Amino acid sequence: MNKLDIFKNGITKENPILVQQVGMCATLAVTTSLLNGIGMGIAVIAVLTGSNIVISLLRKFIPDEVRIPAFVIIIAAFTTIVDLLMHAYTFALYQALGVFIPLIVVNCLILARAEAFAFKNGVVDSIIDGLGMGAGYLVAMILLSSVREFLGNGTLFGINVLPASYEPMMIAIQPPGAFIILGLLIGLVNYLSRRKKA
Repeated sequence: MNKLDIFKNGITKENPILVQQVGMCATLAVTTSLLNGIGMGIAVIAVLTGSNIVISLLRKFIPDEVRIPAFVIIIAAFTTIVDLLMHAYTFALYQALGVFIPLIVVNCLILARAEAFAFKNGVVDSIIDGLGMGAGYLVAMILLSSVREFLGNGTLFGINVLPASYEPMMIAIQPPGAFIILGLLIGLVNYLSRRKKA
């Protein structure tokens, strides 16, 4: 697989949210606003790419018997770095995302990429995989959060884009709305991918 295919794979064929449906806890919880979705997407890109680099560098030194605990420690280190940076420089976003930043440690997307890709490939390919999977996660978060914020508040980035007479669909920013909108987006992606193959 060439490097462009590795990158595109995370956005299209193996999109973490819209195709694989992994890491859904934070996806459903924080996508009530576009800013939150982008913030969480960037945090996941940073942790995923950083942990992929270190795991790929250490892959020949980590014994198979302890690889999963080693992966978790590496991922936890990068999650802590991102958590502290967000706390220092983007405090409002840090407060909005709350407990879901530390929960990146147990996001199955990051652990799956460590196991399936970074532990078996070189550093450059692992960086590209981390960026591609992270970009796919970010794209899905942007799609879901923009639809939820638009329908639920009539805003994007907190700015009114619909007339004052718009009656918000409150369900869109509530948990059931997250499931419904995500299900519709996944259905649309499945429909488009089947049409493309036909």
